Amino acid sequence: MTCTLMQSLLLCWKSSPTLKLRKFSFQPNGWGSEIANKLARKCDVVNRGLSGYNSRWAKIVLPRLISKDTASSNHIAAVTVFFGANDCSLEDKNPQQHIPLQEYSKNLKDIVKHLGSVGVSADKVIFITLPPLHEPAWEKECVLKGSALNRLNSVAGQYAQACVQAAGQCGADVLDLWTLMQKDGQDFTGYLSDGLHLSEKGNQFVSQHLWRLLKSRVEELPFILPYWGDVDPKQPESSLLCD
Repeated sequence: MTCTLMQSLLLCWKSSPTLKLRKFSFQPNGWGSEIANKLARKCDVVNRGLSGYNSRWAKIVLPRLISKDTASSNHIAAVTVFFGANDCSLEDKNPQQHIPLQEYSKNLKDIVKHLGSVGVSADKVIFITLPPLHEPAWEKECVLKGSALNRLNSVAGQYAQACVQAAGQCGADVLDLWTLMQKDGQDFTGYLSDGLHLSEKGNQFVSQHLWRLLKSRVEELPFILPYWGDVDPKQPESSLLCD
């Protein structure tokens, strides 16, 4: 079985399941690492993170990442799709990564459409919205790189809402980080390392909430190979080579 995460894409495959995740999710204490640990010996977690990519580029390369052959042979249990933080860049400040809101929504739907065409049904897909943006911290990062502030939290919210709506229209599930991290006016800055990217606390937040959505999709998966105490020490082949 596989579980896949994508910028992020995450896959969970069943016979030798796989899960795919975004690039930085596998860093120490990253949310991808946490999910992979929970699925040890049940599901392979595959990282297909694409740092800096937007949904337009992801849609173009997706057939290379998941085709009919890979999907059918790996028994995908779940796929997460995590785009928006680059798409929502302000067009006049960051035209290379910016994607118009309507196109962003269509790209998400097209990703689900492609997944469906290779046998991954919409109920196996989990969209993840971009997190909120802490403008003062991110502006400092932009200045260090010689540019002006190129994202706004209000605009990020529009893309998060578009993601939620696209999930509903496609029949996919969704983890709305933008809303959850700011719920009841809580201070969300600790979830971000630089105003944009997730901190260790933010990774823990994503892992905790994503697991609630993934659990029902993977909790019934059997362990791959028997528990060591169940292996016949005199004839290990009888335990280890059985179906």
